[in-house]
Amino acid sequence: MRLAVVSDIHGNSFALEAVLEDIARQGVDATVNLGDTLSGPIDPRRTGDLLLEMNAATVRGNHDRYLVETGVFELGAVDRFALAQLDPRHVVWLESLPATRVVEGEVFLCHGTPRDDNAVWLDNFWTARSTTLPDEASVTAKAEGFDYPVLLCGHTHLERSVRLRDGRMVVNPGSVGLQTVHGSPDARYAIVEKRDGKWSVTQRVLGYDHEAAARRAEENGFPHWREALTTGWGGPEGLF
Repeated sequence: MRLAVVSDIHGNSFALEAVLEDIARQGVDATVNLGDTLSGPIDPRRTGDLLLEMNAATVRGNHDRYLVETGVFELGAVDRFALAQLDPRHVVWLESLPATRVVEGEVFLCHGTPRDDNAVWLDNFWTARSTTLPDEASVTAKAEGFDYPVLLCGHTHLERSVRLRDGRMVVNPGSVGLQTVHGSPDARYAIVEKRDGKWSVTQRVLGYDHEAAARRAEENGFPHWREALTTGWGGPEGLF
């Protein structure tokens, strides 16, 4: 079994198209999506069209939930923009997404952690620019009760894989559409593969036309996204 794993696209159709082209060359059996799909100032509608066409197994992210559960005047500026760009069919799709799901009985999908789409698992993302791995006890505790060989999460936009002592693998593929504190604007996704009964992961890093993405964000009224989109050095503070 060979699965492509995407997450945190954030409406960046330019990055998503590059990733989908690369996935098509990798010989995967399926693609799964860990959420935060459309909330971004670039091209939410085009991103939604691509994802509906792809029909990947998808879970909701915290921003997906905000779009369908939060009053429009309570949303942040980026989420308000994204919602205004969407067709009804995109919203219906977002409303249908589960918080978690299991693929092929072995691969567990969530956005943040199994119990909270707005919590972090493998990185202390929200502590300024820290990308430090939390302690072992914290990482292991969040996996308790989820006895699948592969546990997939996103949310932090930082790719990492951890092997628990019992052999289970926790994988964050990083972000397709928005790099922060990386020092690189390149799109990221992962491939998880079972071979001879053992699971492994390959992280993929792809260049794409990030200047075009930044120009589109500026045209849509969000110039403060430029640094993160074009350099990857920008932090998450103030983006949404």
